[in-house]
Amino acid sequence: MAEMEVKSGGGHKGPGVKKGKKLSTRVDLTPMVDLGFLLITFFIFTTTLAEPTAMNLAMPKDTKDPNLENKVKESGSLTLMLGKGNVVYYYYGNDPTKMQTTGYKDLRKIILDKKKSTPVDDLFIIIKPDKDATYKNAVDVLDEMTINDIGRYAMVDPTPDEYKLIQQTEKAGGVQ
Repeated sequence: MAEMEVKSGGGHKGPGVKKGKKLSTRVDLTPMVDLGFLLITFFIFTTTLAEPTAMNLAMPKDTKDPNLENKVKESGSLTLMLGKGNVVYYYYGNDPTKMQTTGYKDLRKIILDKKKSTPVDDLFIIIKPDKDATYKNAVDVLDEMTINDIGRYAMVDPTPDEYKLIQQTEKAGGVQ
């Protein structure tokens, strides 16, 4: 049992005046400790613990044989290039000269249209963030892949030719 003793000085307070002797005060701190542990237990059980959020990542097998590499059909590919100013440049197949421009509001429609018109095994989306694209834009596109249930996609760097096309389009459109 925890206790605290306070001793009194006692004694005389001058000639002819006698003061009564003080007894020591005893305070039991056991209920205070119990209350502390009850509060700690309450807050532990009622607090929601932050769960880490992660995205599943499926990586292709590394191979040195070019015949065993993953091949993508031109008719099933969609390339999304993320530029500055929240602009997405996209083209179908392997011809970047047929590049079109859209915003993030219409991106889901473009992905769903391509998904509907392409067999599931042939659909492949290539995401190419520009060096001026923001991290938020890259996360938004990856979220769209998850929301639209796209199983096959890759994030790669744009080629120098694609980068030049993006810069020319931005310059012509006045994007700073």
